[in-house]
Amino acid sequence: MELEFGPEYDRFREEVLAFLAETPRDVDRRSFLKAATERGYVYRSIPRRFGGSEQPFDPIRESIVAECFDASPFSWRLGPQSTGMLVPTLLEAGSDWQRERFIPPTLLGDFVWCQGYSEPGAGSDLAALRSTARLEGDEWVIDGQKIWTSDADHAGFMFGMFRTEPGADKHAGISYLLLEMDQPGIEVRPLRQITGATHFFEVFFDGARTKADWIVGRRGEGWRVARANLKYERNLGGGPRLRQRFAAVLELARTMRIGDRPASEDSVIRQRLAEIEGHVRCAETMTLRQLSAAARGEDDRVVLPMLVNKLYGTEVGEQIAQLGFDLIGADGLRAPERSTWDAVSTSARDTDWVDQYLFELASGIAAGSSNIQRNVIGERGLGLPRDLRAARARTPA
Repeated sequence: MELEFGPEYDRFREEVLAFLAETPRDVDRRSFLKAATERGYVYRSIPRRFGGSEQPFDPIRESIVAECFDASPFSWRLGPQSTGMLVPTLLEAGSDWQRERFIPPTLLGDFVWCQGYSEPGAGSDLAALRSTARLEGDEWVIDGQKIWTSDADHAGFMFGMFRTEPGADKHAGISYLLLEMDQPGIEVRPLRQITGATHFFEVFFDGARTKADWIVGRRGEGWRVARANLKYERNLGGGPRLRQRFAAVLELARTMRIGDRPASEDSVIRQRLAEIEGHVRCAETMTLRQLSAAARGEDDRVVLPMLVNKLYGTEVGEQIAQLGFDLIGADGLRAPERSTWDAVSTSARDTDWVDQYLFELASGIAAGSSNIQRNVIGERGLGLPRDLRAARARTPA
């Protein structure tokens, strides 16, 4: 099995790394993104007229860029909701004026978006959402509540789903709307997490308004648009991120001591490290297989592994965090200090690992719970029959 990309891609990787090394650490977001776009590193699939670099399709180059950027001080500069979800959705389902109006400033970070999907009674069963939007003249009037809304405190805009056809079936009565956050009728309240962070928020709508043409796709077809949107959350790069996390816990094991020797020399710890690295290598191999299939245009060989990425990555990430938490011992009782969204760190600071351990408690729920993910893999990936309990729930008594 050939596990190298080849000389052409090795040269490309060196080029990307040189670009990152030459970039000043205090560069502002706009300048960094403009320079990266001009070099063809980011926004590769987006036409130039919308602010992208319009590069030929090459999933291996995209993977190399993502890996190099994730390991750099500039990884935070690429927003997953704004550029990773809304922009490709507008390219696929939006109108020309929406693409011209919203995509270019979003790519540069001038427009920051949050996602209005989940509600208190509509999480895994998103189609059960109850927030409404009714058309009055040339505006939609919005009432209801969203929850677990990342970045709602500083986002200027929201893309979300709202029930516009109350008499229709629950999947058929939803529309995909865009709206401004800074307006009367919208209240944002922080949700305090176990880590002490406030990354998530509740958003309440009481007569909030948005223009009638700020709807993506047709009225009542928001579920179709949202399903197109969700495919952009697929991840071809699970292996490199798990490798970074494993490197962090390995460094911790070498730093912490059990008796008079490093923890990494303890037989039990070494066994746990070996098991975790085996899983990490499996994830890396799966990533390479996906990239190879995607580069050959074999989409049918990519879908199932991509569905597995999230589930597998969650489980391995939990094992890494658990080992890190165990290694710091009684220091795990200390409160976390960083309270960041992603507490992965290559340092051996105890509070980083407290934060990471607490964060991983939620990873089996975030972006689709593990049990729901198993159902999706079984039903859509392996062709197994649907859950009998769900079928019975749909059968009239």
